[in-house]
Amino acid sequence: MEFPQQQKPADGKIIYPPGVKEITDKITNDEVVKRLKMVVKTFMDMDQDSEDEKQQYLPLALHLASEFFLRNPNKDVRLLVACCLADIFRIYAPEAPYTSHDKLKDIFLFITRQLKGLEDTKSPQFNRYFYLLENIAWVKSYNICFELEDCNEIFIQLFKTLFSVINNSHNQKVHMHMLDLMSSIIMEGDGVTQELLDSILINLIPAHKNLNKQAFDLSKVLLKRTVQTIETCIANFFNQVLVLGKSSVSDLSEHVFDLIQELFAIDPPLLLSVMPQLEFKLKSNDGEERLAVVRLLAKLFGAKDSELATQNRPLWQCFLGRFNDIHVPVRLECVKFASHCLMNHPDLAKDLTEFLKVRSHDPEEAIRHDVIVTIITAGKKDLCLVNDQLLGFVRERTLDKRWRVRKEAMMGLAQLHKKYCLHHEAGKDAAQKVSWIKDKLLHIYYQNSIDDKLLVEKIFAQYMVPHNLETEEKMKCLYYLYACLDPNAVKALNEMWKCQNMLRSQVRELLDLHKQPTSEANSAAMFGKLMTIAKNLPDPGKAQDFMKKFNQVLGEDEKLRVQLELLISPTCSCKQADVCVREITRKLANPKQPTNPFLEMVKFLLERIAPVHIDSEAISALVKLLNKSIEGTAEDEEEGVMPDAAIRSGLELLKVLSFTHPTSFHSAETYESLLQCLKMEDEKVAEAAIQIFRNTGHKIETELPQIRSTLIPILHQKAKRGTPHQAKQAVHCIHAIFHNKEVQLAQIFEPLSRSLNADVPEQLITPLVSLGHISMLAPDQFASPMKSIVANFIVKDLLMNDRSVGNKNGKLWCPDEEVSPEVLAKVHAIKLLVRWLLGMRNNQSKSANSTLRLLSAMLVSEGDLTEQKKISKSDMSRLRLAAGGAIMKLSQEPCYHDIITPEQFQLSALVINDECYQVRQIFAQKVHVALVKLQLPLEYMSIFSLCAKDPVKERRAHARQCLLKNISVRREYIKQNPMAHEKLLSLLPEYVVPYMIHLLAHDPDFTKPQDFEQLRDIKECLWFMLEVLMTKNENNSHAFLKKMVDNIKQTKDAQAPDDPKTNEKLYIVCDIALFVIVNKSTTYHLESPKDPVLPTKFFTAPDKDFINDKEYLSLEARTVLLTGKPKPASVLGTVNKPLSVTGKRPYNRTAGSETGSNVSGHSEPSSPSGNKGREQGTDASETGASENEENPVILLSVTPAKTEPVKNKEVNSEQSAAGNASAERGKKRAAPADGSENMHQSPEENQPDEVGAPVPPKPRRGRPPKSQTPGSTEKSSEAKTGGRGRKRAAPTPESPGELLEAANIKVPKQQKDTEAKKTPAQRQMDLQR
Repeated sequence: MEFPQQQKPADGKIIYPPGVKEITDKITNDEVVKRLKMVVKTFMDMDQDSEDEKQQYLPLALHLASEFFLRNPNKDVRLLVACCLADIFRIYAPEAPYTSHDKLKDIFLFITRQLKGLEDTKSPQFNRYFYLLENIAWVKSYNICFELEDCNEIFIQLFKTLFSVINNSHNQKVHMHMLDLMSSIIMEGDGVTQELLDSILINLIPAHKNLNKQAFDLSKVLLKRTVQTIETCIANFFNQVLVLGKSSVSDLSEHVFDLIQELFAIDPPLLLSVMPQLEFKLKSNDGEERLAVVRLLAKLFGAKDSELATQNRPLWQCFLGRFNDIHVPVRLECVKFASHCLMNHPDLAKDLTEFLKVRSHDPEEAIRHDVIVTIITAGKKDLCLVNDQLLGFVRERTLDKRWRVRKEAMMGLAQLHKKYCLHHEAGKDAAQKVSWIKDKLLHIYYQNSIDDKLLVEKIFAQYMVPHNLETEEKMKCLYYLYACLDPNAVKALNEMWKCQNMLRSQVRELLDLHKQPTSEANSAAMFGKLMTIAKNLPDPGKAQDFMKKFNQVLGEDEKLRVQLELLISPTCSCKQADVCVREITRKLANPKQPTNPFLEMVKFLLERIAPVHIDSEAISALVKLLNKSIEGTAEDEEEGVMPDAAIRSGLELLKVLSFTHPTSFHSAETYESLLQCLKMEDEKVAEAAIQIFRNTGHKIETELPQIRSTLIPILHQKAKRGTPHQAKQAVHCIHAIFHNKEVQLAQIFEPLSRSLNADVPEQLITPLVSLGHISMLAPDQFASPMKSIVANFIVKDLLMNDRSVGNKNGKLWCPDEEVSPEVLAKVHAIKLLVRWLLGMRNNQSKSANSTLRLLSAMLVSEGDLTEQKKISKSDMSRLRLAAGGAIMKLSQEPCYHDIITPEQFQLSALVINDECYQVRQIFAQKVHVALVKLQLPLEYMSIFSLCAKDPVKERRAHARQCLLKNISVRREYIKQNPMAHEKLLSLLPEYVVPYMIHLLAHDPDFTKPQDFEQLRDIKECLWFMLEVLMTKNENNSHAFLKKMVDNIKQTKDAQAPDDPKTNEKLYIVCDIALFVIVNKSTTYHLESPKDPVLPTKFFTAPDKDFINDKEYLSLEARTVLLTGKPKPASVLGTVNKPLSVTGKRPYNRTAGSETGSNVSGHSEPSSPSGNKGREQGTDASETGASENEENPVILLSVTPAKTEPVKNKEVNSEQSAAGNASAERGKKRAAPADGSENMHQSPEENQPDEVGAPVPPKPRRGRPPKSQTPGSTEKSSEAKTGGRGRKRAAPTPESPGELLEAANIKVPKQQKDTEAKKTPAQRQMDLQR
């Protein structure tokens, strides 16, 4: 190869070191290398002080920079020349021997190119390359380039070369020299250009970082070392890109956020001036740009050791504001960040809590879901990272409307429970912090969704009581869990076992059908079972198809049926169940189909019916734990449970399991332990033990005679002298498990019947309970002896006498323990009457008529049957409740329902408007439970329409939920039972309307048919029921309702068919109902699907000659009903506030009257199925009592009337003046006590108004005032012509009614006198006010 002619120095000849011949292009490369090595050795040995040598070798130095050497093709030659040049720069420093800028540029670019040889550390020449690097780094040779105009090109090339050659085979020295070389260029120069900065920053981009980790590390250390100098350049770069939007300034502009993240991780001060720019970007109008900034800041704030949030509070606050960003992905990114932040920076949890609270209610499902994931993830790492508020957000989301969110919340809480409560991974404090989780998870079983129920079952089996534990450990876990649950969670768990047991029964019945011959009836029954089973599985629509397929497989595969029968067998153990499930799954699995929805559905079924927790071995283990608690050797206190509570809850647990797994109890050891429990002093423990014997002891008499002989005397003793509950269970236990039960019951009945003594009421209660249940269970044997007991003792001696004087504290209710023994005895006497009649189930002796008259009389007399005024207000409330409940109980028996008169039904209905809150609450619950079980006739559902008048919104809300539940149950029953179509009159919810109309027409508050205030009350009650009925227009039900009401108008009131005023009120209520239907429905004009049938007990048959087309509502009344008040709000809000009417003052419900006035916090149906997800309600006995307390107020009055208390309302002259004409009827309130509602009144209100007229006493709803002046009695009697009342003839001596002596009820003297004038031969009990 030809090389250009070498340039010789002008001033002299080139002098080579001794022994080195001239180096020219005429010699071979090997010779050139050989001679250059000697030159390198010479320059290497020289130092800066060798002036002579420096001068001597100057021409050689210039010669080595010639093109011949710089462009030599031999790499060894180039390396040796580079080493020489590096030494020349060292020797001649600080002035280089080269003066041409172009030459300097060529030299440094040449040296830079040679540095690429550093890449291969195994090269024989690597030491020379290292020497080259070390030399130029130590001398800082490249600093000479600062004087060159295009030095930046050299530096860029140098930096790129160094970053490209660095690798993991280099030692620390190589790193150090590279850093020294580059840092000197950065720190000693006038600034860093963008291109040079790019050559450093490009190594931080994730793609490059992953390719060359050593280059990244080198850049990181370089930036740290030069932070003071380079920070300004970095700030300028980000300012250009972020603020000015000049993305063209650098090829790295698109990676700006990645760079910020890496720079922050390297050294936060590098970004000192950049952070304010990010705050600006957070407020960008571009959602995607905000998202990118949020992602970046999330990483910066969430980094392990980041102090950015504390150092830059404005940026932190601005970032938190993005939690409320309008752009969904931005909010989602913020929520995801919170998890890392909580784990890495617990001190910021307080700032995050409020924003996570808002996001937990975000309209986007994904965001709510991720809030839960965020909190749970942090909680699983360390419970201290999440505060109670954050856990509260997860708790709320367990009731989210979306299944995915609910599932995540429930599973997250379950994992926390298992980690901290079951495994105790963080000690007792952590377990205490999340102790509420077990209750909350079980409360979710109250939800209607089958998915929720199934997930709760899964959580219980995997996280609360893991089914894969050994039996003893598993039962210990269950034993103490049950002891720690709150009452509602216990109910839910019991309901769960009950549902699983019912599903097992359905499957067992399905298998029984498979054993029968094929027939059409069999197929129909099988189809019904399959539909019922499908309802208990997720996605009932698909489940029906899969269950049909499963049923087909069962019919074809006998082995599969055998496995399924074994699985649901009462004797199946948990281990056997596991084997059966696996075997059935294996048979149904299809290897060619990885995802098999059919198999998944069958697995759901098997999981629900398989006994994964309870078998005989498990019951034995529970009994052993119970024994240990009784002996005091258990670990009760270590588990956070007191021994007494452990024993009680343990027995309750066994009692529940005795219903669902009775066969598992049958062992002498178990029964011996239960006998020990019977001897304990704790009443609840003994009661539960008796009930367990009752449920499981069917084989005791034949297989365990020793247990039988010990048990009988204990049961006798409990029936005679135990608590009422024990007595009941003892009688039922004897009846259930002994063959000679008649003899056993007689041995209890006879001594108890002889020892009854009304003078010692404390000792009466247990005998009354036992006698009542005996007469109900064995009516053929004991009905006749009971008849004389009822006539001579129960009625004459007990109910018709008041031996003691009650507490006159004025309260309408008191706790159970404060009820007087005499009243308790009377309540149980009423229950005995009912049980006696329910046992007989016939009215041949007319005893039921007499009993019903007695109960009606008790309601009319407000509970004070003798009217001697000895009994206290609270005791009267108890007796009213007992009487109302008794009538309701009797009506569940068809033979007694037929003889209950409309008047008696109306009297019992008015109990739901009783003046006492607890009476209303308990009575409503009793009616609801009986209706849901389809035990009560449909007419009793109409009673709930009266709840529109209740002053307490929780009671109205509860009533509405009861209606919804009852209507749902009835419609579902009609769908599932084809035979139900024959009984539509008693099942179809729409048929409640005639009963409601009749009930409201006889409402004692409905006295003036054209009074707008009263008409609005009727409308309110009608709409309370119709709103729920008209929610869905199924099969043109709106038209059916309208036709039904039209038909009622063509009949007459069967209660008083010839009374024009009674019929007029009925027609007015019909017109209001029509008015409501027409105004609330758009489909009422369509054709009715069927012709309504009206109950003949309440309405006469329509007269063909009678056409009632009259409109009983005036135009003004219609206008008031339509526009006189706002559209009724939901009962959960403020309901139906009345407008002022001239002469009347509206009743304004204040916060005090809503909440302070004896209001229960929550009213919750007793079973999970009736509950809508509410938390535990307040017990009746704990309700605020202000509504039930009397505050007598002395009022000035012109007539000497009895002083009566007044409700806490303002008294003004307008009200007083109007009130003289008629008693004001406040909207939505319970019946007043003693003539007016018992509310607190302020001292100012105690004074008469300016006119001096008294405030008229408010009459008692549904019952006559107890005391009136003769004049006032006369007036009220005259005003009630054709009113509501029922004359009763005295029973003939031979009538069986004589035994109840209903005619002996005492009547106030004034009333006697007045009635005597009107009907001297008869007495009347006025049922109106």
